[in-house]
Amino acid sequence: MFSKIVIANRGEIALRILRACHTLGIKTVAVHSTVDRNQKHVGMADEAVCIGPPAALESYLDIPKIIAAAEVTDAEAIHPGYGFLAENADFAERVENSGFTFIGPRAETIRLMGDKVAAIEAMKAAGVPCVPGSDGPLGDDPQENLRIAREIGYPVIIKAAAGGGGRGMRVVHTEAALNNAINMTRTEAAAAFGDGTVYMEKFLENPRHIEIQVLSDKHGNAIHLGERDCSMQRRHQKVLEEAPAPGISEEQRQKIGAVCVEACKRIGYEGAGTFEFLYDNGEFYFIEMNTRIQVEHPVTEAITGIDLIKQQLLIAAGEPLTIRQEDIRFLGHAIECRLNAEDPDTFMPCPGTVDIFHAPGGPGVRVDSHLYDGYKIPPNYDSMIGKIIVHGEDRTTAIRRMRLALAETVCSGIKTNIPLQQRILHDRGFVAGGQNIHYLEKTLQKGGN
Repeated sequence: MFSKIVIANRGEIALRILRACHTLGIKTVAVHSTVDRNQKHVGMADEAVCIGPPAALESYLDIPKIIAAAEVTDAEAIHPGYGFLAENADFAERVENSGFTFIGPRAETIRLMGDKVAAIEAMKAAGVPCVPGSDGPLGDDPQENLRIAREIGYPVIIKAAAGGGGRGMRVVHTEAALNNAINMTRTEAAAAFGDGTVYMEKFLENPRHIEIQVLSDKHGNAIHLGERDCSMQRRHQKVLEEAPAPGISEEQRQKIGAVCVEACKRIGYEGAGTFEFLYDNGEFYFIEMNTRIQVEHPVTEAITGIDLIKQQLLIAAGEPLTIRQEDIRFLGHAIECRLNAEDPDTFMPCPGTVDIFHAPGGPGVRVDSHLYDGYKIPPNYDSMIGKIIVHGEDRTTAIRRMRLALAETVCSGIKTNIPLQQRILHDRGFVAGGQNIHYLEKTLQKGGN
């Protein structure tokens, strides 16, 4: 096991990694920007290194500075968390080439899964069900692209091969709009991602977003830890997640889980990963693989009792998985609400000073947050300030527990999205379960139930 690692992130995920390291007796190095010197994990880490000004490009995205921090502190490995450099293949490669361990998959695997076209091709070869599409990048022949769209059937969606997080995509409902949409997406993709490659898929109009959590070691062992439902989204961004997914049978779970496990073995995956699917009419369609820990990993931890960050560390250190598929038991139901420092009506970020932060408690309640009284939320980063996770013996209990947890939470001095989360938890459609990825936005537009 490592004796010391660098945590190359900030906020709640940095604190979460620090806690996992502590349980394994690993010393930690917190790297931080000047505006983050008062973050909770920075004060708790064994060592701290300032790596630059508030701008992420000059701190958390500055690869040489992070590697230098590992060098000067004699660390052995670097954990990227999520966001920032977590899925940057060049970063993973440079970490390894500098003599450190990257806590995550190999650079070539990140690169493969980061290219959506290559990822889909790899998944098809591994037997993972995919959305009907162009089976590769779109060329420059307008007539050929029209033919492909007719064969797939409208509506179709044009996606950037290097895109992600809801960016670099455009839905097309008519033949007349197709080629202009392709050209616009290419231009935007080249500007945003440095790669204008685009591909086409069938646009599923009312799917759910279901993802499968996997763990895979360096010795060819892999397991799945069931599914999460992440369909409560606004502008392609997840707002609330739960596990297990309502309406997914044990037979469906084991079938798609086994497919993902075999895909991990085929591509030589190492670490924690997530297969994301659109689920429509009882069928799973692969959309992408996240080669990092997910924001919503706690709901899986709650129903399985497995510490996913700890498993990441063990796998990166070369340990074989000691958990077998037959050991996995799914107990009860878990829900996670993301807490954002934003206006609950306009969704505009609301940085500022937290006067009072009081976290909820009680049986089955977990809070992952770096907030404390007097903490100043900077305007330089994502607006997420924490997560409330509840676990109950069934979904009804979990919903009731989350309602109470949200009511107990105090976060004064700034605006938060707690009113939005409360609205979701009392919405009849959400309570019924199994809503599609468009449900939340449509509900907000019409004023809710």
